[in-house]
Amino acid sequence: MLSRAECSLCDQLLAELAGELSPEEAATVQVVDVDSDPELVRKYGHRVPVLLADDDFVCDYRLDRARVRAIAG
Repeated sequence: MLSRAECSLCDQLLAELAGELSPEEAATVQVVDVDSDPELVRKYGHRVPVLLADDDFVCDYRLDRARVRAIAG
């Protein structure tokens, strides 16, 4: 998940995601600060949070539960 400091939407998406995943799956979620990488800032700018699975776009801003469930299987 791409995030940034003091982002309430990011916190909300992460909490909702944790509720959709098993504890084992939730433990594997990596949160990356967009501002830590100039390339990510260039690519995503203010478009956070962004959820990726194996570098494939899943959703942004709001959790797409149906897509998460399909991917998590």
